[in-house]
Amino acid sequence: MNNTVPVFPQLPPVAEITHLGGNPENTLSGEWPDRFYNNITSAELHSYKVENPRAMALLCAGGGYTSLMYDKEGVEIALWLNSLNIDAHVLVHRLPGAPDGFGGNFGKNASLDDGIRAMEVLAGGYPKLPLIHVGLSSGGHLASVLSCNTEQIKARGVLVGYAPLNSNHRLHKFPPDKPDYEPVEKQDFYDDWPIGRAEYKMAIPSLPIFLAYALMDDLVPVQHALRFVATAAQLGLDLDAHVFGSAPHGFALRGQSGSHLDWPLLAAHWVDRILNYSNAQSL
Repeated sequence: MNNTVPVFPQLPPVAEITHLGGNPENTLSGEWPDRFYNNITSAELHSYKVENPRAMALLCAGGGYTSLMYDKEGVEIALWLNSLNIDAHVLVHRLPGAPDGFGGNFGKNASLDDGIRAMEVLAGGYPKLPLIHVGLSSGGHLASVLSCNTEQIKARGVLVGYAPLNSNHRLHKFPPDKPDYEPVEKQDFYDDWPIGRAEYKMAIPSLPIFLAYALMDDLVPVQHALRFVATAAQLGLDLDAHVFGSAPHGFALRGQSGSHLDWPLLAAHWVDRILNYSNAQSL
């Protein structure tokens, strides 16, 4: 295993698309490799597959629950997962409070509902492949929320990068004077799921967790990770946390001129561990 990030193609790879239900077609904006969604009315799974995969990942891109950074935190991460011999399924999900295309707005659970539907599809279509949740930025929050919902399928682990996990809650903000988010449905969703705070039992994943954060991130303060680490120590959770001193917010797989160059290697070793340990347990 090495830490080499795949060389991304000059043209965007073609995904296998599964429609999960919803309203009119979505519009992908921008040019590869910086395409994004900011108007999502229909949930979809965009699948990037390999031959003989050892696992599958449900991948949630970031965008602050107001857009999806489809290439940077979706497709590129999917191709990296492919290099680890993992099928990657990028979730294109509706956004809390966004226009629904019919004059109304989606409710606070729009993203969660789409993620649960995606897990149902994966559980039915690939019942023998172990699942890993993966998410960056707000996608890391959603991936963590999905990892707490295990009725459809229980994952082997959740991999999270620089995500607003718990310090966006109205009662637990960092910094304390941070204003509430708009639309209100977005703030309500953060309030429902403060991932990693010990007093909210339903919001604590009961599986191995990998965290990668930037020390000086002013968009997603490192306190999100530190609060989760404190809970892990209190409750004895299986959590690996990595904080990189020179990483910018949104480092993903780009511009790795600092110590965060190594985060894909650390994550790859973590993936090996959780898959091999789980396989050994099932023998």
